[in-house]
Amino acid sequence: MLIEHQGKRPRIHPTAYVAPTATLSGDVTIGRDTRILFGAVLTSDGGPVEIGDECIVMETAVLRGTARHPLKIGNQVLIGPRAYLTGCTVEDQVFVATGSTIFNGARLKTRSTVRIHGVVHLKTVIPEDGTVPIGWVAVGDPALIRPPKDHDQIWAVQEKLNFPKEVFGVDRPPKGQSTLETVAPRYTKALGRHRDDVIVRFGPDDHS
Repeated sequence: MLIEHQGKRPRIHPTAYVAPTATLSGDVTIGRDTRILFGAVLTSDGGPVEIGDECIVMETAVLRGTARHPLKIGNQVLIGPRAYLTGCTVEDQVFVATGSTIFNGARLKTRSTVRIHGVVHLKTVIPEDGTVPIGWVAVGDPALIRPPKDHDQIWAVQEKLNFPKEVFGVDRPPKGQSTLETVAPRYTKALGRHRDDVIVRFGPDDHS
């Protein structure tokens, strides 16, 4: 399904393929010979989503661009099923395996690999040819790459990255309070803009 959002609609290279059950919403660009498979969701929520040439986005992957953090994918990138990428930059020939999560402001440099269920946190940089092992967490720049059991080491870096401020523009609240008191109304208002979306086409054949 191709959807016009806030006056912008997906642009798909004539040689690309978008599966009939994939959803592309808003300012999304798909490059030459790229394949977007069944159930994948590519959505521009305030910022563009750009996919390069000869990429594969597999089933049920979710790719999101935001106003503060556009999403840009280079050439010859493979993104596995159930992966989630938001507001990040992925350079050429990168492999993001099944179930991996890449957060806002992260950068995966050329030929890097994030293996199954790997996590690349906010503003984290994975170097050229670098690897995040199965289920491990990468955080910071230069990246600390640790198994999830090393939570204290990960949090020592992660806390300073200030996820609430970077992503939602709010300060981390004191104990006993939640960011969601401020974030949820703001976020629901922003996402409510999708009520005015226009379905452009059911199917993969719009190459405008």
